[in-house]
Amino acid sequence: MRRRPVHQAVLTVLAVAASLLVAGGGSEAEAAVRRWQPPVGVQWQWQLDGTVDQSVNVPVYDIDGFENGAAVVASLHAKGRKAVCYVNSGAWEDFRPDAKAFPTAVRGLGNGWSGERWLDIRRIDVLKPLMAARFDMCRKKGFDAVEPDLLDGYTNRTGFPLTGADQLRYNRMIAALAHERGLAVALKNDLEQVPQLVGQFDFAVNEQCAEFDECARLTPFVKAGKPVLHVEYNLTTAQFCRRTKALGFSSMAKHLKLDAWRRPC
Repeated sequence: MRRRPVHQAVLTVLAVAASLLVAGGGSEAEAAVRRWQPPVGVQWQWQLDGTVDQSVNVPVYDIDGFENGAAVVASLHAKGRKAVCYVNSGAWEDFRPDAKAFPTAVRGLGNGWSGERWLDIRRIDVLKPLMAARFDMCRKKGFDAVEPDLLDGYTNRTGFPLTGADQLRYNRMIAALAHERGLAVALKNDLEQVPQLVGQFDFAVNEQCAEFDECARLTPFVKAGKPVLHVEYNLTTAQFCRRTKALGFSSMAKHLKLDAWRRPC
């Protein structure tokens, strides 16, 4: 596990906070001071299907933000664990309680998952308050971070003429919303834009970079002292762990449905 020396990290945070306070940005400074930063190499559990199995002895749990209440988060905290709030930020889901708040005009083509459609991320005027409300939910439930899913719509067939610039603008807005609420935030996939976004995101969550020989693209996170939380669905641990451990990743094999089963490296 690689970290900056504690004394240096504290001095850096205090220096940033002081400069922001002088500039009149006290609230932003306070959020930065209290925001959790997961360390490189941290072990984790990712469970989006079923009742959360809290018996897995790891310090970080990534769970569905809508389907788990404050009591689950508090229980994880009581066990000394941090909780990451999974929220879909790139696609509309017809089964979420806020589904009707998304205008039909921002719902695009299906993304291959039942009940989901890509969002027109160019419409920040529409989507920003909706995502802010979702992140408010995460904060009120006590989560420490958010995992905004599907931050790479521009690389897919969405039904909208999305560009890389559109995606950068949207992803930076997502990161800012999380940070304003004192939440750490993950960059989910979007490997092509890692160099431009590593400074705005606190860690990365990746699926299948070993299967597609793309893991090297995520190394800027590790070099910046930020972890890469990584899973593979179709490879055995023997097929990827040696490679990803050498890169400093927090890797494991999972079922595609993301139930409680896991096989860590």
